[in-house]
Amino acid sequence: MTKTESLYYSLRDYLRERYGRRVQKITVALPFTCPNIDGTKARGGCTYCSMGSRPAHLSPFVPLRQQIEEGIRRAKSRYGRDLLFFVYYQSYSNTYGDYEYLKSVYDVVLDFEEVVGIDVGTRPDCAPEWVLDLLESYSQRGLEVWVEYGLQSANFRTLRLINRAHGVSDFVDAVLRTKRRNLKVCAHVILGLPGEDEEDMLETGKLLVSLPVDGVKIHPLYIVKNTPMAEQYLKGQVSVLSLEEYARRAVDLLEVLPPYVVVHRLTGEVEPDRLIAPEYCTSAKKREVLQAIEEEMHRRGSSQGCKKALNR
Repeated sequence: MTKTESLYYSLRDYLRERYGRRVQKITVALPFTCPNIDGTKARGGCTYCSMGSRPAHLSPFVPLRQQIEEGIRRAKSRYGRDLLFFVYYQSYSNTYGDYEYLKSVYDVVLDFEEVVGIDVGTRPDCAPEWVLDLLESYSQRGLEVWVEYGLQSANFRTLRLINRAHGVSDFVDAVLRTKRRNLKVCAHVILGLPGEDEEDMLETGKLLVSLPVDGVKIHPLYIVKNTPMAEQYLKGQVSVLSLEEYARRAVDLLEVLPPYVVVHRLTGEVEPDRLIAPEYCTSAKKREVLQAIEEEMHRRGSSQGCKKALNR
């Protein structure tokens, strides 16, 4: 797999290379929860989290088949009929259930010929062996399967501060066990978490480099209404990165990531009526954020992986 002519290896580039046409993600919502919400490990969830990062327009009570059908219909109306699809199980921890339930919700995608893969968002402490075996069974049936683990930071103090209720070692263990199978791993990280400086953020990137990670999602810390972190922000206890600061930190990470690591995301998108700060974390500002990152890369004369290559 080779990197395209862009400054970083985007998910769009990867999917077009692999499938030869546009592949669209369909985000779905199901009534999952998390072990740091239900009391198994903690209460209240991550301090920044609202609705398990579920987009406001999605309801976990709409049948999954209907969500997928509506997602396909909307995408074809916007992009044309020559599309393939991934189903993205996003909100909360989508491996946190019993075998029968998980199999029932993953099996639904098998009825859609245009669906070529699934992306399952979860926590690194919610990936027992039997879950990974179940996920691999779908790759054996021809689907491309990504497991998206929320790391957020390689700093254990930060993880404790934001109530992640798992450690860095859980992430390392989950990645290594997952990669023993025919599964792809995407790591999710947040830049600008409370108390972290640029060295902390870069250390998170370096941890990813040391592991067999296939993809990464990067976005700045954003503050959403009705969360513990919103209260901290309004009291002046938490700050957010400016767009210029975020662009610099994002490029720092991109420079150390190997060029074959697929960049799934480079910003956050929240509905304006739910967002407190920063103001650039909306769909309307997405292009502006990406442009700021690209301009910073041009200013430095850098590209994804350039610093890792120099260190070899």
